[in-house]
Amino acid sequence: MQFYLGTNMPGWLWNGRLDGVPLFVSHRRLRVYKSLKPATTRWSLDSGGFTELSMFGEWTVQPADYVAAVRRYRDEIGNLDWASQQDWMCEPVMLQRTGRSVEDHQRLTVENFLELRSLAADLPIIPVLQGWVLDDYLRHAEMFAAADVDLLEERVVGVGSVCRRQGTWEAAEIAHALQPLRLHAFGAKRDAIGLYGDLLASCDSMAWSYTGRRHPVAGCDKKTCASCLHFALDWRRKALSPERPTLWGQQRSLQPEGSPEVVSGCPTC
Repeated sequence: MQFYLGTNMPGWLWNGRLDGVPLFVSHRRLRVYKSLKPATTRWSLDSGGFTELSMFGEWTVQPADYVAAVRRYRDEIGNLDWASQQDWMCEPVMLQRTGRSVEDHQRLTVENFLELRSLAADLPIIPVLQGWVLDDYLRHAEMFAAADVDLLEERVVGVGSVCRRQGTWEAAEIAHALQPLRLHAFGAKRDAIGLYGDLLASCDSMAWSYTGRRHPVAGCDKKTCASCLHFALDWRRKALSPERPTLWGQQRSLQPEGSPEVVSGCPTC
């Protein structure tokens, strides 16, 4: 499984201090940069859909503009593994915000992917399966198939609307039911990696930033480690530790994450 470290600091892409750690960066963060530099590590692009729909109840970024941005990132930054499509999340709070149904969001997600693919077949834009309960995801996969999108042929297929329940058996069962697709779970934190990481091709998380804000490193000169590279890399190392138990199929209860472990100093803050 490939783990992408989420970051709110796009400059990490080219600072040369990641030692091969792949990053996950939002279009909403990158789009404000007038000048870009070549990346020194691999990375993937989040379309920023959750924030977009939360703020506006719809997509305000036109597909053609998003395609132009992705092409710019690919050409000027490089090392881009893939970019997420402009999907429509299906959490109940999001449905309330948009006033639409799960089926509406799924249909709009399929339509957006078809439009993006027609505008830029050369770009590595991936489809995203959306839903809330298991049957929703299976139905959405059928909707893609009906639109002549063979998900088995896609390099990666995103699984959306699982971030806030990423460490549950419900999320694990969704990932299991979607096999053998090469899945990317958005916002899959440490419990998810331990529970069903063996069912994923990749996942991402920015949970370290929240932890760094709430529990900064003792002795750090700053009041928060929410944007600290050293803290993020240490959090990632612990998240990917082989000591994490509870693999899918063992039917063991989830272990709480408990208090975050921190290093004794933060020399790079």
